[in-house]
Amino acid sequence: MKQSKTLYLFIIPGLFLYLLFFVYPTVNGLILSFTDWDGFSPKNWIGLENYKKMLVDDSIFMKALTNNLKFMLGVVIFQTLLSLGFSILLVKNSKSNIFFRALYFFPTILSSISVAFIWGFMYNPNVGVVNNVLGRIGLEALAQNWLGDPELALYSIVFVQVWAHTGQMLVLFVAGLQSIPEELYEAVYLDGATKWQAFKHVTWPMVTPAATIVVAYTTIQSFKAFDLIFALTGGGPVYSTEILSTYIYHTAFQSSEFGYAAAQSMGFMLIIAMITFGQFKLLKGNRAS
Repeated sequence: MKQSKTLYLFIIPGLFLYLLFFVYPTVNGLILSFTDWDGFSPKNWIGLENYKKMLVDDSIFMKALTNNLKFMLGVVIFQTLLSLGFSILLVKNSKSNIFFRALYFFPTILSSISVAFIWGFMYNPNVGVVNNVLGRIGLEALAQNWLGDPELALYSIVFVQVWAHTGQMLVLFVAGLQSIPEELYEAVYLDGATKWQAFKHVTWPMVTPAATIVVAYTTIQSFKAFDLIFALTGGGPVYSTEILSTYIYHTAFQSSEFGYAAAQSMGFMLIIAMITFGQFKLLKGNRAS
């Protein structure tokens, strides 16, 4: 019994850090969300007014939420499908496969600001590589102002996000695929199964735990793509790439509405939790079926 109590002492450092850096800021932010505070004047308690403003009166917040959902769906769908497809092609530990895994993983080690700098130059409508390549292969009509067009800007950033992080998710899928026993494939092929049937009944059920991690992580990642979007477009043009994290920043540090920004942050956290929980439930249900 004494030894058991001693073991609990090892929890204290981690618990202290958790309380200090997560619980305390969350509780403090929740309290702040019920106030009208500019960062300097005394806090003015206003109850649920910030939440009413956020849900009813603030069209830009709803625009940012819509953009965030579009960005999340684009990133989750394409990043998951591409990483899964590449992982199936590169699952064997040959020298060429290891090389390509490392090559695809390389963008992940770059900071988001570096990625934004690279693709900001690539997308430049005058001297950028993308439009120049399109011109050289006779597709000048497809050349666009990729980050300056409100209709294209968000999807251009989706492509950058997928390019930067597909290799990271690929590694997770490879680990999941390599844990599948070869005997299972031998058994289904002996029964006359096609490759698609083997994928449907063996590969996908066995790789679902890895897929759950990939989808959840990619979702959170897409909601937190502040630095990439801020460095590429700053949320423009005309709020077309404004997402919740960039809008919270603008509310707090440009408009000095810290109480309202806190309310937005609480809503932001709740939305991520709901979506992630729903994804876990959906993937768990698919696995059980």
